[in-house]
Amino acid sequence: MSVVGVEQLDGLVSGTSDIAIDFVRDWRQAASRLTVGHRTAFQHGDWLGPWYQAFDDVAPLIALISDAATGKAIAMVPMISHVRRGIRIVEFADLGVSDNNAPILASDVALDAAAAHAISRALVEALRALPDRFDLLRLRKMPAQIGGKPNPLVSLGRIGSSSLNGNLVLMGHDYRDYQASIKRMQMPRCWRVFSRHPGARFEIAADVARAHELMDVMDVQQQARMRRLGSRFVLNDETHARFYREVARQGVAEGHAVVSALVCDEGTVGTSFGIRQGATYYLLRISHAGDSWSSCSPGLLVTERTMAALHAEGVRRFDLSIGNQDYKRRFGAERVPLTDVSVALSWRALPYAWRDHAAQGLRRYPAAAALAARAMGKGIR
Repeated sequence: MSVVGVEQLDGLVSGTSDIAIDFVRDWRQAASRLTVGHRTAFQHGDWLGPWYQAFDDVAPLIALISDAATGKAIAMVPMISHVRRGIRIVEFADLGVSDNNAPILASDVALDAAAAHAISRALVEALRALPDRFDLLRLRKMPAQIGGKPNPLVSLGRIGSSSLNGNLVLMGHDYRDYQASIKRMQMPRCWRVFSRHPGARFEIAADVARAHELMDVMDVQQQARMRRLGSRFVLNDETHARFYREVARQGVAEGHAVVSALVCDEGTVGTSFGIRQGATYYLLRISHAGDSWSSCSPGLLVTERTMAALHAEGVRRFDLSIGNQDYKRRFGAERVPLTDVSVALSWRALPYAWRDHAAQGLRRYPAAAALAARAMGKGIR
């Protein structure tokens, strides 16, 4: 194993290696270092910028990975550090709002299995060398591919070890073919039922003010539904509300953020929020006005109308988010495996890393996984 050189911008750790790791503690400074590259929509500046701004109770820790000899950029890993139950944890900038997490890869990066293992080992060694004395590295919900390039960090774990997965709908160029494939959902009938209401229309917010109005309605409708289900709802608290609205503020004009709604004279009947990158769209939130509108299935209908509108603009990949609700199968979504990784950076974290590894292995056996979870307790989350 090579010795890894680590230049920390607020301190220096000496060493030489084929791979250099710089750690930056400010997202704005890091963002200027790798402006283009292979990334998912959740590593877009219009997502990560608002994220680091809103979730300011954790410490940014962004790894910049480069060729030590030439200084040529290889990748950037947007992470944070925080303490839970006395364990110092490093993980992606996520805290439950991103559907997947991954490094940003340089545009011209070339990766084979050996290079992927070298990058992963270098990152782990660099984290262990920092004076922060971190205990545990947790990298969750990682896709195997990033813009067609292999994700080097999945080499630290087992493909598909996450309990969560993407739900991807792939479409051709003729939307009518897709409509025919989901005809049992009766979306045309739902649209006809909704259209009987005066002023009925579907819209995508064209400006920030309208996007924020619809998001206010979304918060109210989602909270009402969670209350009926007896579930806790946090997406309208101060931090989350600030985050989502800043994503909309930065992303609506350029099409990165998409806020849509079913509206009639009686009010806003359904809403959706998602983000787009090129030909891929991620649906993140949907809401509806309650059971009185069930005859037109507004949650499903606003989703389908959004898909139709974006398909007309060239979107062909629709990820319906990481939950596995039945309606996603009805939309024709196929499950996309994601990978979790846990690495003990100190002896103090060994029990937690072992627990994570056991849970990841058992996920192929749901009944055994449930028994193990009860026996082992919740641990740190």
